[in-house]
Amino acid sequence: MVDVAAELARVLGRKVVVDTDRMSPWTRDQSPLAKVGTPAAVVRATSVEDVVTTLRLASQTGTPLVTRGAGSGLSGGANASDGCIVLSVEGMNQILDIDVAHRTATVQPGVINADLAKAVAEHGLRYTPDPGSRDISSIGGNIATNAGGMSCCKYGVTADHVAALTAVLPDGSVIRTGGSTRKNVAGLDLTRLLIGSEGTLAVVVEATVWLRPAVEEEATVVAMFPTLEQAMRAVVAVTAATTPSAVELMDRTTVAAVNAMTGMDIDATAEAVLLVTYDGASAAADAASSEAEAAAQGASEVFRTDDRVEGTELMSARRMALPALERLGSILLDDVGVPVERLPAMVADIQAIATKHEVTIGTFGHAADGNLHPTIIYDAEDAGQRERALAAFTDIVRAALALGGTISGEHGIGSLKMPFVSEMYGEAEVALMHRIKHAFDPQGVMNPGRGY
Repeated sequence: MVDVAAELARVLGRKVVVDTDRMSPWTRDQSPLAKVGTPAAVVRATSVEDVVTTLRLASQTGTPLVTRGAGSGLSGGANASDGCIVLSVEGMNQILDIDVAHRTATVQPGVINADLAKAVAEHGLRYTPDPGSRDISSIGGNIATNAGGMSCCKYGVTADHVAALTAVLPDGSVIRTGGSTRKNVAGLDLTRLLIGSEGTLAVVVEATVWLRPAVEEEATVVAMFPTLEQAMRAVVAVTAATTPSAVELMDRTTVAAVNAMTGMDIDATAEAVLLVTYDGASAAADAASSEAEAAAQGASEVFRTDDRVEGTELMSARRMALPALERLGSILLDDVGVPVERLPAMVADIQAIATKHEVTIGTFGHAADGNLHPTIIYDAEDAGQRERALAAFTDIVRAALALGGTISGEHGIGSLKMPFVSEMYGEAEVALMHRIKHAFDPQGVMNPGRGY
């Protein structure tokens, strides 16, 4: 019987970590309640050849393999399982090409989202996908979960910005999907199939992404509301009348946490705060329309700024929502989406669930596309609080389903939400997903038990 760890060390040398204590930084993501095991080895890949070698050995020996990027995931999708190989691609972090004329960038999977954005900005371009974790999350991880973010309502999710992929199949074969043309309908869309597959089909080792020209005009509207339901009705009205680049929500709990962490002075007496941004030539006019819509829906205070720096500072406060809430205790972050017109009902359900289970929930999220992040705050050392937190988490997911929504808007299923997949999809759909996985991964080694 092959000793997988020893064989990896023999062929890849110091790129392999086998000491249990030294492996711990690569064993889990940011989800505290997702299960985590002890891997047989961690491979710190720096080349496509490293990935090919690792996958071939995993397939030949039937050893589970978990691919890991920056570890910023929130669903347990990159957590180690007992006896697995953790394949870290964070060392594959080079921006290989920026094609200004064609407006594309080609990168390795370990490139950090914000680093790519900064690099292309020097050429008057922008990479628009902007998850809240953009300063720490990698492009490979964004692709694995089809990450969203603040600008999805206008510019779409990660999949809408990927032109082509290079990936390694479990048997070590290297495939290339997509292309550099804007239109391409030849064959099945393997690129879209790989995006969001959470490491269950192949390992992405290179991505070519679309870029956009930088925008000069921006405007931001900030609106405070006496109730969450009024704020959500304002979202419905604003998105019906205009096309914002982002509409971000923070409830009172979240605002208070952000103020305490950052020293900012956002109105903490309001039950909800909306940050609405616009870009492009009509930004100022759209912002004025948005201001009027918010006031019509009962905003207690509304103000608008056309100053780009001020708008960026306001949005940076929203980006601090999760780390600010983490300072209040252990957190269980949910990620659900509903049709925008059902947001008032969804926030009402969240408030009722908090009362029912006697837990504190700070709700923030990307309201313009119906994607909310209710964050349950609890004491991880208290068994009773853990149980109530999990019960609230479950009720929130099911409330979203009851409203015609999704169990995950952007964080993925991982292991944390596996129990809900069969509640969202029927037996035929889940069985089809498994057959597709078998076509890519007949040995069943790629992140087994995750995603679907």
